[in-house]
Amino acid sequence: MKTKRVITLLTDFGLEDEYAGVMKGVILSINGEVEIVDVTHQLRRHDIVQAALVVESSFRYFPPDSIHVVVVDPGVGGKRNIICAASEGHYFLVPDNGVLEFILARRKVDCIHAVTDPAHFLREVSATFHGRDIFAPVAAHLAGGLSMSRLGNTLTLEELVRIDLPTARRLSDGRLLGTVLSVDHFGNLITNIDRDTLGAFIGQRDPADVNIRLGGLHIAGISTAYNAVPEGGPLAVVGSKNRLEIAINQGDARTKVKGDEKEVTLTLR
Repeated sequence: MKTKRVITLLTDFGLEDEYAGVMKGVILSINGEVEIVDVTHQLRRHDIVQAALVVESSFRYFPPDSIHVVVVDPGVGGKRNIICAASEGHYFLVPDNGVLEFILARRKVDCIHAVTDPAHFLREVSATFHGRDIFAPVAAHLAGGLSMSRLGNTLTLEELVRIDLPTARRLSDGRLLGTVLSVDHFGNLITNIDRDTLGAFIGQRDPADVNIRLGGLHIAGISTAYNAVPEGGPLAVVGSKNRLEIAINQGDARTKVKGDEKEVTLTLR
């Protein structure tokens, strides 16, 4: 039995409007032999960094040959390009605005093509809904066997839009300085301090010897689970994205910091 090709959708459309559903309708009208998976449509509006984090942390859990469509596209209808990139056996159909930054920075990219040939778009293209008129039909055609080379010219990494994501860094006084990149549905604050960076900082020390500060929050030690502290208590844990998270056990960490407080500092006792 032939396995259906998977198309994933990751957008900031929300669920109140018809946008996500219409994209699926377009895909299925062109290619009914696909499996469509909604990664989420609840990304914060226009949040390219959050989109970059989510696509990088989720794509590898899908079968090889999956096509990942990301529509977080504040430049829709403007001069921004649409691109298709192949990496690690997966395909990424995205606006060229930085949503692939984590993948471009960390993984081998096999090829990149501009998406410019209107033969693979809907006949009429709206200036405000490229998700329906370009991304959806192109994804459907790719799933049907269309070669990336027929989408448009080959591009190099140097031609793509890159965004300057903050990286965690060691300060001269020994502290590790990071920042909050994203907030998930539970209010967990996801930082740019990944597991490897944290491990190098701790070395042979006990994770309990790490002090974490974020605004007025002070957390002693790295926990192994959300319930390692009493209900309502703050904690730091390496979450499923392999990044340090600041959380509240059965609570919302967003309520414990001011909106502009994103700087996270780690020290060793």
